[in-house]
Amino acid sequence: MSEPQFHRDRREHGGAPQRLDDDKLAEITEDERVEAGVDDFNPDEVPPATDPLPPGVPRPRPDVRQGNEYQEERAEIRREEQEGELRDPGPFPPTRYDGE
Repeated sequence: MSEPQFHRDRREHGGAPQRLDDDKLAEITEDERVEAGVDDFNPDEVPPATDPLPPGVPRPRPDVRQGNEYQEERAEIRREEQEGELRDPGPFPPTRYDGE
């Protein structure tokens, strides 16, 4: 199987190509952008960072949804919803006429 071609020959039929490989087209485009000086580098060719973060750079925060406090509060909200203690405010903000 040959590599897909993106530049048509004038002698070819003018219709749409049989199959275009979008990934290959994106790769060729990015390489051309680097060659033309539009981009400094191809981001697909940059290796992932493996060095530890330097001092002073904040570490990624842990997911708060996994903590006990979050789980307890979520359980309380579910209980209040089931017992009807929470009401749906509706699509509009409350007005001074709601209490009458």
